[in-house]
Amino acid sequence: MRNLTQDNITQAVIARFAGTPDARLKEVMTSLVQHLHAFAREVKLTEDEWFKGIQFLTDTGHMCDDKRQEYILLSDTLGLSMLTVAMNNEKPAGCTEATVLGPFFVEGAPHYEHGDDVGNGAAGTPCRVRCHVRGIGGEAVAGAEINVWQADAEGNYDVQRPHLQQAQARGVLRSGSDGGFHFRTVVAEAYPIPTDGPGGAMLRATKRHAWRPAHLHFMIKAPGYEPLITHVFRAGDPYLDSDAVFGVRQSLVADWVAQPDGSRTLDFDFVLNPDRAGANHDVSLAGAS
Repeated sequence: MRNLTQDNITQAVIARFAGTPDARLKEVMTSLVQHLHAFAREVKLTEDEWFKGIQFLTDTGHMCDDKRQEYILLSDTLGLSMLTVAMNNEKPAGCTEATVLGPFFVEGAPHYEHGDDVGNGAAGTPCRVRCHVRGIGGEAVAGAEINVWQADAEGNYDVQRPHLQQAQARGVLRSGSDGGFHFRTVVAEAYPIPTDGPGGAMLRATKRHAWRPAHLHFMIKAPGYEPLITHVFRAGDPYLDSDAVFGVRQSLVADWVAQPDGSRTLDFDFVLNPDRAGANHDVSLAGAS
């Protein structure tokens, strides 16, 4: 087609996808073109602004490596990650709510036995975490695989400390016959997400803060149940109502109870939703870190 104009180019581009054999891909690409073009028209996008946008995305890609995923940070701070989580994780009342994965998950974390020190030398106030994994009917879920990870008292994950020779404040456990598991770690503290990349530049330009309320990450998988990616947030944190990545759910807020020796304890039960027949629960995280 020749003589394309701003009035007919959108339909011309969509027509090029008419022969896409994958129906879902065709649907996504068609909608993507429609909304991208509508966005450009709505804001009257200039060529200079578009080239700056391309540079922003290029810089975002350059910040990604095996220890950090800047695109996840960008998605998180735009609320897109949490929107996707909310749309794809509707569960019956009583099930533990899902929230964002975050950019610092790492495959292959060390395995621990119940009661072990998952903190493994991380800075922070000692904390004991005691949990159970149950189904919506109250049944114990034995043998569930639980990944747990968190930042230390200085607000850094172990992958942000390149000098470390071993994992800290992250590990994998299995629930026991009663669905329970427990471990030692350090008290979660609020921290700012990394701001040295394009995501941070966006926050500064829009006068937004970069802080996340204190939390522990959990990823739980068990046969017969939907996988769960969630956090447990620390009650009383000043950033619960303004989380930089929009991940807080009131049902995920819990008390870290102070103990006489200065340590704290966290008790929390996770309730999984039974797996729906034929549901696609591919939680492959290639690229996430």
